[in-house]
Formats: sequence, structure tokens, C-alpha cells
Amino acid sequence: MAPTLTGAAGNARARRVRAAAALAGVELNWDSKFDMKANWKTPEFLAKNPFGFLPTLELEDGTVLRESGAIAEYLAELGANSTLLPSDPKQKVEVHEWQCTADQELFIPGSLANRQLMGVLPYNKPNFDGIVKKINERLSVIDNILASKTWLVGERITLADVFVVSALSQIFATVIDGEARAKIPNVLRYFETFVNHPKLLEIFNPTNLIEKVTPPAAPAKEQKPKAEKAPKEPKAPKAPKAKEVDEEEEEPLVPAEPKVKNPLDDLPKSAFNLEEWKRQYSNLDTRGAGGSLEWFYEKFDREGFSIWRVDFKYNEELTQVFMSSNQVGGFFNRLEASRKYLFGSVGVLGKANDSIISGAVIIRGQEIEPVINVAPDWESYSYKKLDVDGNADDKKFFEGAMAWDLVVDGKEWADGKNFK
Repeated sequence: MAPTLTGAAGNARARRVRAAAALAGVELNWDSKFDMKANWKTPEFLAKNPFGFLPTLELEDGTVLRESGAIAEYLAELGANSTLLPSDPKQKVEVHEWQCTADQELFIPGSLANRQLMGVLPYNKPNFDGIVKKINERLSVIDNILASKTWLVGERITLADVFVVSALSQIFATVIDGEARAKIPNVLRYFETFVNHPKLLEIFNPTNLIEKVTPPAAPAKEQKPKAEKAPKEPKAPKAPKAKEVDEEEEEPLVPAEPKVKNPLDDLPKSAFNLEEWKRQYSNLDTRGAGGSLEWFYEKFDREGFSIWRVDFKYNEELTQVFMSSNQVGGFFNRLEASRKYLFGSVGVLGKANDSIISGAVIIRGQEIEPVINVAPDWESYSYKKLDVDGNADDKKFFEGAMAWDLVVDGKEWADGKNFK
């Protein structure tokens, strides 16, 4: 029986899994009509995949694999004559390098920029332009590399190409328009060669490349003062009405509206004041009598809030401690929209080239995703709910993260960040 893939048709991560299977010659069962609203995170789905991530691959024995990168590598290994994962150790590392580049330098920042265009995040022109500028700089580097190469690693298609082209298909359809693509002819040639491979035509076509990026019409608000007729005429009340219509048309571009409707705001009122906890944590010693942890255990509302362990999934990519600490800071910056629902203490444990990112967060409610998914890279971390009342190890971990003296597998806390 063929493995069963679960994932939406237009999802780039599902697309990369399908491409890996097609190139490896592995048959998949896949329902192209999978509906995110009707089929995702149902009790049946979560029973097999508690994290709720997509895509997933269910094997014949009932094992459910998650994370598109892991699934793609599994399928590549299944192929009888597959060269998607080179046998040469050096080339295999190169493939992994490109997998990381595809996600960290193209896919994630591209998604962040696109969310601004979609209105999921507030559109900020300097921020948006800065993100797109960095993506174009990366594409320029890749274009130079491809000037003398057909594929990224070796002479045949590998998972490096699967991942990079999957990311390209996403950003070429959203934030990298025709004018930008014209400056990277080698990348465009490479992209076209890949997506028109006979085994991949159905997966990547039509490509739906965007010709011109159209920013949200936020500047329209700046032109409203021109309508000075309203105060000059006796029908002054009509002026506010006109503005209300304009604002309603722009509501999807303003994050304040979704915030008002955030289901977390509908939870029963809690006696635990998260902002007061943040002040106690900042002003008191963490441990000991009269410390912030003592205050926390006395005031904490276990029904209205929960505590979670956070671990970076790709610790093998970490190098210098300060760079990893900056990564944590960037992750926290992208959680800004959830500030009133969240407190976090996450650090880098270990030393250069032998470290991990781990820590704990206190969140509103009992589910982590509604609080954390405002960060585009939230799925780069794993999450586990902690029981600080009934599990001594969980309590020790939580207190160590709060006090910045956490030790995990012999790795001591080297640097950290708080989200307050």
C-alpha cells in the first residue's frame, strides 16, 4: 500500500514532497481536494499528528511522518535508483545546505513579505522593501552560481533543487515580480528547466508567476485631507461617513481588526495578570524567598494560562552563540502581535558549534498555536506543554529557563532573551 500524503494542493511544502516522490519513483496516495477548514486539525487528524503540522505522510504500518524536509528525505531513500540524496558525504552536506538556504533565505522571508501584502501582517513599506531586497540579493548569488551549472549539486537533480525551486515557485508567485526576475536569467532558466521536467509538470504547472507586485492601498489615507469640502459645507456629518467606508475597505490590511476578534480575547477572565508577572520578573530575583517564581506560583491561573517548552528543531545548523542568540531575538520580534498573550524566556545552551536553543513560554489559553503562529517561522520550533505541579522534571526545566541557569544534556545556558 502506498504512503498517504496529507496536505493542501497549493502548499509549497506539500509540493516539495510530491516532487520528491515523483522523482524518486515512489507512488503516493494524495487527496488533492484536502480542505484546510474542513479537514485540518479535526480530532481524527490530531489523533495521528498532535502537533497539527502539514504536510504529513502516513505509512502502511500507521506511522505518521511530519516536516516536509524529513518526509522528502524519507521518500528519496525509498527510491530504488534515486540520486536525490547523493551517496557522497560532501555532496549530501551540500544538499542539506541548500535545503536550509531555501527555507531560511527564500521561503520564510518571502512568506513574511507576502503576509504584509495579504493583510495578515501590517504593511510597512520600509520593512517590506528591506525583506524583498535581501531576497533579491540571495537570488543574485544563486544566479551567479548557476551561471555555469545546470543543477545545484552535481550533475543531476537532488533534493537541493526540489527545495530551492519549491521556494522559488512561492516567491515568484507573490513578491518577486517580472522586473526582478529579469535580473536573474540563470535562476529563471534553472526554474523553467525544473518545473517543465516531465515528472513534475502536473505538480508545478501552471506556475502563475506574478508580473507586478501591487502594495496595499494604504497611501489612500494620506490623500483624504484633500476632501476639504466637508467642513466648508453644512453637511459636515457626511465627511466621517465617507471615511468610515474607506477604512472598512482597508480593514483586511490592518492587524488591529483580527486582534479584536482573536479567540483568546473570548476566554473567561483570568485573575492572573500577565503584565504584572512581567514586572515582578523584571524587578525581583528569580529564585529564593520573595523571588518572582514564588510570586508566580502563588498567582498563576492554571485554567486561563499554560506553560510550554520551546525547542529549535535544527540545532545542527547553529554555529556562534551570539548568532543563535540573535536568532532567538528575531523570533521574539516576530511574535510582537501576541505580546499581550505571551511571556517567554529562551536561551542558547552550549558553546560555539555545539549548542541548542531551548526555553519556556507562558501563554494565554491551553493551545500554543493561536498565540505563536503570528511568527512566520514558528514551525521551526517544537512545543511541549509543561506540568509544573505534577512533574518535577517539568518544574525544574521551567525554573531553569526563567532563572537562566537551565542545563540540558550537559549544555549550560550561555545567552538568552526574554519576551516581555
